[in-house]
Amino acid sequence: MSNKAREVLTRYWGYSTFRPMQEEIIDSVLFGRDTLALLPTGGGKSICFQVPAMVMDGLCLVVTPLIALMKDQVEQLRRRGIPAAAIYSGMHNLEIERVYNNAAFGQLKFLYISPERLQTQRFIDSVGKMHINLIAVDESHCISQWGYDFRPPYLKIAEIRPYAPKAPVLALTATATPEVVEDIMDKLKFNGRQVFQTSYERKNLVYNVIDDADKMSAMLRLFRQMPHGSGVIYVRNRRRTREMAEYLNNNGISATYYHAGLDGKERDKRQLMWMRGQTKVMVATNAFGMGIDKPDVRLVIHMDLPDTLEAYFQEAGRAGRDGNDSAAYLLLSLEDIRNLKSNFEATFPDIKTIRLIYQAIGNYLNIPIGGGADRAYDFDLQLFSQTYGQPALVVFNVLQLLEREGLVMLTDGLKNHSKVYIVANRDDLYRFQVEQPAFDPLIKSMLRNYPGIMTDFVNVVEEDLGRKCNLNSEQLVQSLKSLERFGLLAYQQRTDKPQLVWLSERIDANQIRLSPENYASRKQAASRRLQAVMDFVNNKEHCRSRQLLEYFGEKNEKRCGRCDVCLKRNELQISDFEFMQITQGIRTMLQRRPYPLYELMASFPGRTEEKILKVIRYLLETKVIMKDDNDLLRLKLQQSIS
Repeated sequence: MSNKAREVLTRYWGYSTFRPMQEEIIDSVLFGRDTLALLPTGGGKSICFQVPAMVMDGLCLVVTPLIALMKDQVEQLRRRGIPAAAIYSGMHNLEIERVYNNAAFGQLKFLYISPERLQTQRFIDSVGKMHINLIAVDESHCISQWGYDFRPPYLKIAEIRPYAPKAPVLALTATATPEVVEDIMDKLKFNGRQVFQTSYERKNLVYNVIDDADKMSAMLRLFRQMPHGSGVIYVRNRRRTREMAEYLNNNGISATYYHAGLDGKERDKRQLMWMRGQTKVMVATNAFGMGIDKPDVRLVIHMDLPDTLEAYFQEAGRAGRDGNDSAAYLLLSLEDIRNLKSNFEATFPDIKTIRLIYQAIGNYLNIPIGGGADRAYDFDLQLFSQTYGQPALVVFNVLQLLEREGLVMLTDGLKNHSKVYIVANRDDLYRFQVEQPAFDPLIKSMLRNYPGIMTDFVNVVEEDLGRKCNLNSEQLVQSLKSLERFGLLAYQQRTDKPQLVWLSERIDANQIRLSPENYASRKQAASRRLQAVMDFVNNKEHCRSRQLLEYFGEKNEKRCGRCDVCLKRNELQISDFEFMQITQGIRTMLQRRPYPLYELMASFPGRTEEKILKVIRYLLETKVIMKDDNDLLRLKLQQSIS
């Protein structure tokens, strides 16, 4: 079976060999086994379902929450001559209907769909008519309430398996703890346990945590030390992206900024400049980076503490994709710890606030009780927050909670083209042109310039089409809308604005109830993940790389030798074994009570005083232990989010 897979790989993708572990995953799928693949970001996950789907008869159903990613993959497949389509919010109902029909009649090899769509009656009516050869579940960690991005609609995926009883499931993710791995297989009703996992270790990437009250100067210093390549800076809020980019530019380092609030064209322009090396540094919120595979990123800096180690690992991992030495720095101050706790509380607003904001949004969009289902509305979160006097962060988190309850979904501005499909037949169209001569030039221009417009939706650019008909953009849009009202065509106007999709009809706000898995259990799990972040930044004894590997269930006894912890350790000139023994002994003693220095020094027979003193100095410098007002050594209390 691998021979056929390699033929497909060469024919459609132009590669002669697979990346590590891709072939084993593909063989497992071709043998009909349910398979879980844990591959790093940029590790070629899409090939693992696209190749076997091309080998087998039928359609591959791809479930993914990332609209931008599904659109990008569909376009790439089509460029390779592979019939593919996606269904996502903001599409015209007629276009959605055509995609479902094409899937049912065997005219597609790939159908990309969001997990929320699996619950719609239209999908349920269509899926039984499809010949599905594989169900690929991207970002599969979203199915686990123990994961960092739990989404209840993912729990519905297993419900579609009876419609495709012979189709295996391929679950894909970049990061998952052992607990999440088990949960994924359980929730997707795996038949057997086929798990393929590459090591999380990145030997060319050094992780560092730096305590520095003057973060801006530290950031500037790091980029001035970077001899070549490019960098990424991650921050939490949009305003700071602009401020930091200006600071870098004013100090001679070319930089730009990126966040979801920018116009789609502007985001594309800035990303392209950075990808081409015309800009050295990208300052961004976490809206940036998904699907980015720039090989020469030498430096990733986090100016704020991330919410989870999973997020940190993925974002830091965007450095060093070419295998050359690179570094990730997390810059830390005491203020960060307070902010992290504050953000954690804002993530879980109380039920009264949730109901208030849900009701306000319904009023803001003029949606009546019982209305709005499956409709998408342009939604400016900042403007809404200002109008109703609610903090934008609280509004965003309320929307996240409402999405998990299946009520609404907020999407980023989409990089969509406008689309037109002439639904009238030629006779009706000709009759209309005779009766309404004012529309004749526009209709003729569309027929002349857009082949296939009478058989499917085609992309149009209003400015270009308007010039050909001597109409400005506004006049053209009004003309297209008039033709749609006459029933001659379907027109889907382009939007770069974020959209709020009403997943179900609007209900009375007082009826909103939050299920335990979406609130109480999730809050508890989030608390544990935040504590893991705190433990990571506070742990000055263990190699950073080893700490991350252990979090993801991977054992590695070797230190990287290059992170901030290891460099401090290297100065001691003591073996790892001796260091760990002395450190553990000191910890055990100080957990019972504080000790004066001379007592600790006398507690390790067989060890030289020089070695013991070096370890104690190290633990004092790294703030693992402290000296109190009575000159007694004691353990320094670690930060906790509780």
